Amino acid sequence: MIVTATQLAAFTAAAILITLSPGPDNLMVLSLGVAKGRRQGMVFGLGCALGCITHTLLAALGVSALIAASPTAFGLLKMAGGAYLVYLGWQAIRSQGSSLNSDNGKQPDTPLAVHFRKGLIANAINPKVVLFFLAFLPQFVNPAQGHSGWQTAILGLIFTTQAALLFGSLGYFAGAIGSWLKRRPRAGLWLDRIAGSIFIALGLRLILAPQH
Repeated sequence: MIVTATQLAAFTAAAILITLSPGPDNLMVLSLGVAKGRRQGMVFGLGCALGCITHTLLAALGVSALIAASPTAFGLLKMAGGAYLVYLGWQAIRSQGSSLNSDNGKQPDTPLAVHFRKGLIANAINPKVVLFFLAFLPQFVNPAQGHSGWQTAILGLIFTTQAALLFGSLGYFAGAIGSWLKRRPRAGLWLDRIAGSIFIALGLRLILAPQH
């Protein structure tokens, strides 16, 4: 057996605790779910979770170690990830609250595929997640069992699955709050501004964070 039941149980418990702990992904899913709606929050959360597949592959192939060892590569990835979050935030602020007030027919809803793609990219190019996977996954890999690369891949897929379920649930309940606020005048405008500000703050934090 490539991965034992004991490994799976210990890893899954740790993964759930980490996913539930407050962090950038949680904040993004929560803020977008409240501002845009239930389905949008769930789809964005699914995109964030599936972005972990990229980091799983990189960790399994050892590419993450090369990125972490290269200050230039890490710095460029950090700038790209931060700039993308700032861009998403600016888009939300400019939306004029149309996300929760689309009933007036003036502007169509953003396709769900767009929210999925945004979540996927935001997670996939986040260098902090690259380093997290590089540090977290190997702790549950047992070299004595062999197939270390496959062990890493399996554990990464388990992390992705539980993240998809938890982020989807977070987006669902955040969207319920957004639906309630939808009936309040000008709620969409301020919710988009708050969500956009959170994205921009997270992006600037990533850009300005010291490079380790």
